[in-house]
Amino acid sequence: MKQRKLLVTGSSRGIGHAISSRLLEEGHRVVGISRSTPEIDSDRFTHVPLDLSDIDELPKALSELARQHPDIDAVVLNAGIGRFGALEQFSARQIRQLVDMNLTSQVLIARQFLPGLKKRGAADLVFIGSESALKGGRNGAVYAATKFGLRGLAQALQEECSTSGVRVGIINPGMVKTSFFDTLDFQPGEEADQHLVAEDIVQALLLMLDARPGAVVQEINLQPQKRVIRFD
Repeated sequence: MKQRKLLVTGSSRGIGHAISSRLLEEGHRVVGISRSTPEIDSDRFTHVPLDLSDIDELPKALSELARQHPDIDAVVLNAGIGRFGALEQFSARQIRQLVDMNLTSQVLIARQFLPGLKKRGAADLVFIGSESALKGGRNGAVYAATKFGLRGLAQALQEECSTSGVRVGIINPGMVKTSFFDTLDFQPGEEADQHLVAEDIVQALLLMLDARPGAVVQEINLQPQKRVIRFD
């Protein structure tokens, strides 16, 4: 793959950090969005401190980011949060926080960068979704709603961008052993076949980015071989 300049959200930890690090190892330039500063030491990495949950301020910040980096030719939307429980346990504020972070911010970023990607004639827009985009589960109503919405967004953009040279894809992983579960009361199993690792998602992303011009890997669903959930 030729040297590219990619925007990666949620670059400070977990999947986003793994994606950013691997892309840098491959010789690419990365603009990483996150609230905290990533532990990444590379002169080809630019960190942008930005809170994607601040929806009211986000359009202005994204417009300035696009102005500063007009040569971005791939966008990887990875940032997201998890909150789980019965629907009636959620306050209206918690519902909005989850929807704003996991869906609305993704729509706004795609809206901001798609015109520039289309002008380049060959570019990629990849969403990191979830297994919850495929099937809703107990205590995951709001989370699944955001991920179903994200998958619908990706599918619609695949149609809208098909003649523009912009390839749109989504990766839906099952439970990945990362810090995502640090604040939750459950986590995947410990055995190697009971969870995914961040590198699995990185490999799926590279498959999408490395596809020959004219070929699109629209969706990849990843699961550990065994589904095991441990409760704390």
